[in-house]
Amino acid sequence: MTRRLLLAPVLLLALASPALAGDILQQKKNAVDSKIASLSGALTQVQHNESAVRSEIDTLTNRIGTLETQVGDVAQKLGSLQQDLGLREKRLLDLNRLLSLQTERYTLLTREYCAAVVRLNNRLVEIFESPRPSTLDVILGSNSISEAIDEAHYMTLIGQEDRQVAQEVSIARYAMQDARRRTEAVRAKVAGEERALQVRENQAQETKSALEGAKSSLDSTKQQREQRLSSLTAAERAIADEIAQEQAASVQLGAQIRAAETKSSGPTATPSSAGLIWPVSGPITSPFGPRWGSFHPGIDIGVPTGTPIHAAAAGKVIYCGWESGYGNLVVLDNGGNLATAYAHQSAIAVSCGEDVSQGQVIGYTGCTGYCFGPHLHFEVRIDGSPVNPIGYLP
Repeated sequence: MTRRLLLAPVLLLALASPALAGDILQQKKNAVDSKIASLSGALTQVQHNESAVRSEIDTLTNRIGTLETQVGDVAQKLGSLQQDLGLREKRLLDLNRLLSLQTERYTLLTREYCAAVVRLNNRLVEIFESPRPSTLDVILGSNSISEAIDEAHYMTLIGQEDRQVAQEVSIARYAMQDARRRTEAVRAKVAGEERALQVRENQAQETKSALEGAKSSLDSTKQQREQRLSSLTAAERAIADEIAQEQAASVQLGAQIRAAETKSSGPTATPSSAGLIWPVSGPITSPFGPRWGSFHPGIDIGVPTGTPIHAAAAGKVIYCGWESGYGNLVVLDNGGNLATAYAHQSAIAVSCGEDVSQGQVIGYTGCTGYCFGPHLHFEVRIDGSPVNPIGYLP
């Protein structure tokens, strides 16, 4: 691009007077300035996108923080549930051991009771089958009254002791049976509480897993946004570098224009608006002035492709050919430091250096260069600076 900017002014200076060369240089400077404005708009858009992505990253960060808090709360609750569940499991284990011991004791008491009952039954059978001595026999068979009384009392005690043993064992057995029932009731209650806690633990674990999954998804999205932010930042730097290069080119062109204007010795009087005619007949589709964040240095006249373009005033062709966004361009030196330009032509009908008369066909309209439809881009420049063509047309 820099090479084109340097070569084009040399060609123009060779074909035209210094003042008219300044016109073309100004035209090129305005094109560069327009590109700078366009790049500035693109940079603004990139910065806007960067701001939006940063805002989205901040939102994701806040949401991730909230989820982390929720995960922490659920994890704490889950830890308490698991601790409670562990204590209940230990209690249930102890109750199972207690029930096992009580069952073992109950079994032993049952066996002891059965043995006592057998012994009592044997005693009763023995008493029934043996000839039971009467009180008189005991007295007559004793050596003394005191011995007789002791033997009778002893026989009574033996019967009472057998019955008491059986009764005590029976009471102990029933007490142990009741204790086992109470232990089983407590164990059933603890087991129910353990199952309820297990359900709550599972629910808490599922909630924690869901929150961790959501957090992982947000982390992934945040990483993607950060990668996009990095690419936007790189694009911003690239556009800023391009703007810097274009601004340097604009400064260089400005210096060349000032040098050409310094060498110019022609008159600077502004011609009358009656001195020009309309190059084509059609509506103005885009006026002179600010447009799309940049500056439009001419007017766009909407006409079909192939419409003949007439010279707005007599002059000399100082440029004819392709020029960047202008497409096929013809520039006329109309005298008095006034120049006219005709852009986006589908075909050029004159040659560089040719003298043309007012109204002569110099080309045909089209849509070459940077445009969105067939039209004529028409410029009027005084001392190289663009002015509103409407002030110079009848």
